[in-house]
Amino acid sequence: MPRPAERAEQAEQAEQAKQVEAGTSRWTWHRSPLTGAAVVFDLDGVLSNAAARQHFLKGPHPDWEAFFSASGDDPLIDEVATLLGLLSAGLAIVLLTARPARTGELTVGWLGRHEVRWDLLVMRRDGDYRPARQFKQEAVREMQARGLDLKLCVEDDLRNVEMFRAEGLPALYIHSGYYE
Repeated sequence: MPRPAERAEQAEQAEQAKQVEAGTSRWTWHRSPLTGAAVVFDLDGVLSNAAARQHFLKGPHPDWEAFFSASGDDPLIDEVATLLGLLSAGLAIVLLTARPARTGELTVGWLGRHEVRWDLLVMRRDGDYRPARQFKQEAVREMQARGLDLKLCVEDDLRNVEMFRAEGLPALYIHSGYYE
């Protein structure tokens, strides 16, 4: 549970962020909207180590609400964060996650606590239960239509890696171990 000072900081970060609806996704700009060259990173399993919450998804009835609610406690995957930090300041950083938009404030707070560089956070709208591949494909097309030139996508789900490549985008696979 965040302490009062952390909650105030999270609320301030969320207030500063500009949210817009785009297709079936919610976009949150960290500062102001950008166009041009961008690199896309997934969150869970790429920047955020979700291993401690995988148990919520086991069994015949996955508890997605508990899975996403616990995401604020994830440790940062330092190696991927280091890679992100080495990228040119001229590249926009897009975080494309299948997390539902209702976890936006929690996610923005996590990004702030871990000092993750980002420009745009794209989340699926609440109530969208399509496979992540479909959601992300639509989001990629929307980003491109709005002027983002996606140079690389970093992802831990091979189905999404295949989709990015089918869309003509280079994709770097990070093995999280979640998708065996």
